[in-house]
Amino acid sequence: MEEKELIEFLAKRLVDDPNGVNVKVIEGEKSTILELKVSPSDIGKIIGKRGRIASALRTILFATSMKSGKRVMLEIIDD
Repeated sequence: MEEKELIEFLAKRLVDDPNGVNVKVIEGEKSTILELKVSPSDIGKIIGKRGRIASALRTILFATSMKSGKRVMLEIIDD
């Protein structure tokens, strides 16, 4: 499973409004940035208490990106 689909899959199961989940990929030479955007009412569910959910998502993303050899970062966009 590609990193984008993995983050979308996990985020949609964490939030109340799965249709509000959007992941944008920004490719670079040595790294990739995934921008995760959710509905304003669901931002707390993605970040979690003391950032634990966000940290867990980043850890999973880091582990899956090891096989590609490219650094993948997750940014949670709050509008």
